[in-house]
Amino acid sequence: MFGLDGVEIGLIIVFICLFGGILSGFPVAFAIAGAGVISFGIIASLDSAGLLIHQAIDEGSQAYRDLVNSGIKADTISIFRYPELPRIEEPVFPSGWEVALDRNVSFVVNRMNERVLAGQSIETLLAVLMFVLMGITLERSKIANDLLTTMARVFGPLPGGLAVSIVVVGAFLAASTGIVGATVVTMGLLALPTMLRNNYSPEIATGVIAASGTLGQIIPPSIVIVLLGTLAGDLYSAAQESRAQVAGCTDALTYLGEPAVLSVGTLFQAALLPGIMLALLYALYAFGYALLNPEKAPAVEMGATNAEPITRGEAFTWFLGAPVLIVVGTILLGNLNIVGSQSTSVSSFSDVGASASLRTNVGPECQASMIELHGQEAWDAAVDQQAEIDAAGVSTQSEALSEEQIAANIQAKVDNAAPIGTGTAILLILLGLILTTAKGIAPSKENQPLIIGGIGVVLALLADIVLIGPLNSAGYYVFVMFIPFALILYGVVEGVKRCAKNELVRVVFPPLILIVAVLGSILGGITNPTPAAALGAGGAIMLAAYRKLTDMDRSPKVIIWSTLAIVICILVGINFDLRINQDGVSAQSWFAFVVAYGAYLYALFGLLFSCWILYTSGVLSPVVRETAKVTSMVFTILIGSQLLNLVVISFGGEHYIQQFLKSFDNEFTVFLIVMLVLFILGFVLDFLEIIYIVIPIVGPVIYGGTFDPKWVTIMIAVNLQTSFLTPPFGFALFYLRGVAPKEVTTGHIYRGIVPFVLIQVAGLALLWTFPGIVTLVPDLIPN
Repeated sequence: MFGLDGVEIGLIIVFICLFGGILSGFPVAFAIAGAGVISFGIIASLDSAGLLIHQAIDEGSQAYRDLVNSGIKADTISIFRYPELPRIEEPVFPSGWEVALDRNVSFVVNRMNERVLAGQSIETLLAVLMFVLMGITLERSKIANDLLTTMARVFGPLPGGLAVSIVVVGAFLAASTGIVGATVVTMGLLALPTMLRNNYSPEIATGVIAASGTLGQIIPPSIVIVLLGTLAGDLYSAAQESRAQVAGCTDALTYLGEPAVLSVGTLFQAALLPGIMLALLYALYAFGYALLNPEKAPAVEMGATNAEPITRGEAFTWFLGAPVLIVVGTILLGNLNIVGSQSTSVSSFSDVGASASLRTNVGPECQASMIELHGQEAWDAAVDQQAEIDAAGVSTQSEALSEEQIAANIQAKVDNAAPIGTGTAILLILLGLILTTAKGIAPSKENQPLIIGGIGVVLALLADIVLIGPLNSAGYYVFVMFIPFALILYGVVEGVKRCAKNELVRVVFPPLILIVAVLGSILGGITNPTPAAALGAGGAIMLAAYRKLTDMDRSPKVIIWSTLAIVICILVGINFDLRINQDGVSAQSWFAFVVAYGAYLYALFGLLFSCWILYTSGVLSPVVRETAKVTSMVFTILIGSQLLNLVVISFGGEHYIQQFLKSFDNEFTVFLIVMLVLFILGFVLDFLEIIYIVIPIVGPVIYGGTFDPKWVTIMIAVNLQTSFLTPPFGFALFYLRGVAPKEVTTGHIYRGIVPFVLIQVAGLALLWTFPGIVTLVPDLIPN
């Protein structure tokens, strides 16, 4: 029909139905599923009428058999790579549309159970709910209002300072909320009128607001990365297993020499530097634009953020010099083993014996494939390693150690222990930074409390060196450190009071602590994204309640003490053995358990109290409703997209596209085509539709090659970020158009966003040229 293959016509019908469903104004989650049903009906009707004919390779022909007998894999043979092969005509539903319908219905049930209800990725998908709740709660707590005002005062005196402050706030909100719509609307309402009043060009003002609002799509914790990561992990594992089997190996672990695993936590690590890079590119563009066009982005004096004026020398000494000296000094002491681990924990079993870098007990075909992948030198090295292991008779299994061996291992750890423990050093660094910051904020005030706190820091260091060793109990540590930490806390309390009078510290510090807690626990490998998201949601609720209580002129002490209770829980849990269900539990463990349990109960009370405050003030109900709406939309799109994907699979559309991509010999060419298609689709489709409709089709090809899966996924995520900015259907543009003043036209918004779309493309080019930007952080942080 029309000179096109039946599968090609089927793909066109699916796209037209999907595009028409989205344009119809019907909720997109249901429009996707409806597009699947309607397109299947149309294709089935045309197929039954004999109008859709697929030109398939005749696998019974002599030419095809000769090709297979020559050693070419059957799954690499396609009409795109070998167009001269004989073909046969067959319907797009070879077994009839009734069989295809029956399979689709059964597959839909299986896919829903696997990917939505009870699959391995469902726990990770729960993080979406928590991150959405966290973001909406922080947005309703008016945190953006304070951040915009404060950052405008900090950067306002610079050329284009208001635009730079928008980028900083956008990055900050991206790391704390990750909700694009909320960020764009909030900054559009608050910052756009201010920028226009100060003679900023409508183009630069709208462009920087829309672009900065989309940083939440790439800066972790990003909902896009959670959704894309759960899908990419499955696609990568399956694609590499298929690749290994094609290479003649039994599994991907044997072929690759490492597990084919991709986690959301690793992707968060990989996305950190690209997100910061994009924010810097936005800020540099705004600054450069202001230098070239000072009348369109003038400097604006918005007032000071500190109650007491300070000199540049004082600011340099206490805000830069002293913190750098403390941190760098601690790092140097760590390299000298003066600061380090004092743990004496040892395993009661021996380590597993050494193994070769690659598995060498493989068949000839797998061996040839592994040599081609890793190189002859790596294969020879693995063979030599295995020969040495076999000759030495090293056990490859773990064995139980005797009491003497365990005691010897403990003594070895004691002998190598650093004089100052890592935990003590980190705690003293944080407390010391509070003291130095407080001194810089109010240099003319009395220094006695801060000096007493500093003396406490010195005493704590001396006590850790002289009086505390690796074999001392946690109770003894508390006893020895009681007086030094009492002195430190005396100075810290005064320091906190001084810091609270500085607007920058008061506004930035609370959400910054939340960001560090959430991202630190994920990036540091302490926990996976779901518990970290739950921590962020709880922290956001308490932070919003704190803000609400201060607005109502009520004491927020319950929230503050609840936060301290959480800190106590963490410190006690790290330093004491709280397993009381064992025999012979010591008195200090019982005491520590009671303290930790009491702190836990008080923290729980603080969380419930925060919920009550937000509920009675009318904040919690709309937050919960909005969270339910957004989460329901995401999961409904997930279900609807599964139906549409199965329709594409049923008439051979997915296989047809994959065969086309596999026909290219160059992996970069394939990935470039996919990236261009995603970029173009971003003009008409939302990121959710692209993730759940397009990525499952092209994923087996782009994740089945030699590219680093972290790099592939982050490149896709940055590309998807542009879908919020590209007209005519860029969601960020719609959000901004809805809150912009009447004098700001749609033309202003479209013209303003063009440079930032080009910056996105430049960012993609940088990541393409320097993939180390993506892989640096994951390589530095062990998983």
